Amino acid sequence: MGYVLITGASEGIGKAIAHRAAQDGRDLILSARSEDKLKALAGELRETGRDVHVVIADLNAADGAKTLWANATQIGQIDVLVNNAGLGINGPFAKTDTAREEATAQVNMIALTQLMKAGVQHMTGNGGGKILNVSSTAAFMPGPQMAVYHASKSYVLSLSEAVAQELAGAGITVSVLCPGPTKTDFFKDADMKDVRLLKLGLSMTAEGVADAGWSGMMRGKRVIVPGFMNKVFAFMPRITPRGLLTWVVAQFYVRS
Repeated sequence: MGYVLITGASEGIGKAIAHRAAQDGRDLILSARSEDKLKALAGELRETGRDVHVVIADLNAADGAKTLWANATQIGQIDVLVNNAGLGINGPFAKTDTAREEATAQVNMIALTQLMKAGVQHMTGNGGGKILNVSSTAAFMPGPQMAVYHASKSYVLSLSEAVAQELAGAGITVSVLCPGPTKTDFFKDADMKDVRLLKLGLSMTAEGVADAGWSGMMRGKRVIVPGFMNKVFAFMPRITPRGLLTWVVAQFYVRS
């Protein structure tokens, strides 16, 4: 078996997926911007007997994804690619920071696409593999106050499903993980600690999300929505008028 490459591996869902992969006896290439956190995680995972490498990368840089891929494939063959790195920003579109939104688009969409393309081509020449793209239940609906984030996650969902169909029967599976609120630092980093959504008590643990994502990917499941309430949120757009749906989502992001 080759390596599992995980982006955004230093914390949250990415870190939890790394632990889950190690439990399955997989060797790992961990990537993120935080060298200290990655090295600490790598040390933990090496204690399980796994071969673990660290590749520092900034996917917001124009050549970040290409540089990461080049460095990772120098280490060895990659059988599993987990595109977990992501950014978000909260606030009215007219007032939010443009640079932060551009970074969100770069990391969530452009870098993910570049890594996915490289992964598909690499796996095609190496007998197959698995790709797990981390999206969100935000992918299923518009998100007032988080417009760019929701749009970026819709892109990830659509891209993943389309490429999964293209690759059907080719020995490469593409899965997309769509978690809802999760107990990570994402909401703090996106300046969302006080939004109503977090007051509902629906947040899953990163470990629960990671387990659902990893096991679903290993089964070749295309769309993975962990947790009952997240499945409800993902189903809502099918039965709710678009205008009403958008209004309801806007209420989730009101600061309380």
